[in-house]
Amino acid sequence: MVENSKVPVLKHYKGVCHVYVDAGADLEMAERICLNAKVQRPGVCNAMETLLVHGFQASEFLPKMAQRFSEAGVEIRGCEETCRLLPGTVKAKDADWPAEYLDLLLAVKVVNSMDDAIAHIAEYSSSHTEAIVTRNYDRARRFLREVDSSVVLVNASTRFNDGGQLGLGAEIGISTSKLHAFGPMGLEELTTTKFVVMGSGQIRE
Repeated sequence: MVENSKVPVLKHYKGVCHVYVDAGADLEMAERICLNAKVQRPGVCNAMETLLVHGFQASEFLPKMAQRFSEAGVEIRGCEETCRLLPGTVKAKDADWPAEYLDLLLAVKVVNSMDDAIAHIAEYSSSHTEAIVTRNYDRARRFLREVDSSVVLVNASTRFNDGGQLGLGAEIGISTSKLHAFGPMGLEELTTTKFVVMGSGQIRE
């Protein structure tokens, strides 16, 4: 339908969701968030598909995180640095970065800066859901401002992008385009507005 339509289409499309673990993040919190984002329900569109980790603490964070993922049955596809830190890890291919696995598979990349993380998300995200784990207020605000996805979270799991969780009632879908809904869609997002005016002789002057 999207390929053949001549007008914008409201679509519930794929979720290539990212979690970025920032330099100086609370690593215990990061472990909980990343495990939940990937493992709680791996077959849904708001599950994390790519984990980005700042190189400042990758050597401390990734081995512990990988152990928890391994215990949960998650297979990692890693960048070169990830493979160096986690011997035996499957090397990621170009096709892994935009992949929506919907399975216990996870792409992992070590980045040199927040700029690199935001650039990676801009290139590969499906504009669904992205999260940052950070202690830094300014970087959190920058991430919220510059990452253009329907839901952007600070220190919380991507699994919260859900109509029910966000108070919209029964969810009909999550729109990844901006005409006209962007993000979780409830009944309101599928309706139009009609203005009814009851007067008693008013005129505009």
